[in-house]
Amino acid sequence: MKKIAFSLSLLALGFCLATSNVHAADAKTYQVTGPVLEVHATYIVVQKGEDKWQIAVDSATSASLKVGQKVTVQYVMIAKSVVVK
Repeated sequence: MKKIAFSLSLLALGFCLATSNVHAADAKTYQVTGPVLEVHATYIVVQKGEDKWQIAVDSATSASLKVGQKVTVQYVMIAKSVVVK
């Protein structure tokens, strides 16, 4: 009985993880290429022409980045909130 409950729990967890990524996959992917100007735990700064792009990252994304490296960053835009006026 414990094996069945454990298997169902894993199946439910897998389903939740799979469906949560479906919505993010629907968003259009963009990219920016240029040298890294700054590396922080929560964001990096990449220069594209005259513009400086600050892009949020997590620990897995910024683990091996160093200032001066030329990178291509792929990202999606996600709304944090929407206010109807």
